[in-house]
Amino acid sequence: MNRNPVETLMGAVVLVVAAVFLFFAYTTSQVQAVSGYQLTAKFSSVDGLKDGGDVRVSGIKVGSILSQRLDPQSFQAVVTLSMDPSIKLATDSVAEITSSGLLGDKYISIEPGNEDDLIPPGGAITHTQAAMSLENLIGQVIYNQSQGSGQGKSPGPGANADQKKSDDGAPAANP
Repeated sequence: MNRNPVETLMGAVVLVVAAVFLFFAYTTSQVQAVSGYQLTAKFSSVDGLKDGGDVRVSGIKVGSILSQRLDPQSFQAVVTLSMDPSIKLATDSVAEITSSGLLGDKYISIEPGNEDDLIPPGGAITHTQAAMSLENLIGQVIYNQSQGSGQGKSPGPGANADQKKSDDGAPAANP
């Protein structure tokens, strides 16, 4: 097989461009974990949450999810977070699992509280809300619709119009 030097050079150029693109994408994205102080939060469910995921305040990344484990006493999921040292959270802050969109990645969104007392490093966010499950919401809508059909609805006017009545108002037998 005869190799053309132009094809080899073009292949090398493609590989260099791909490497530059990957380097640019990695350096401009915030895929690296935020280093800082650690906090924990307990949730009833962490469906779809991943280690290394974002922790955001007002949509801005301020931390990372370090790990997830199950508390054997309460059977709640314990999530360990790494928070930016410049972000101090009040003790009444709320951590909620949300998603970037209908099919987007899940992350922890923190709604800062108004208390003067701050959560110390190594402390815990006590107010949490688990993720809303799309499957459960759809199931509830379908269940509610099936429960609502056929109950409490009166027949419309003329529903029994084809039935003949006798002189005393009782339905007469159909011939």
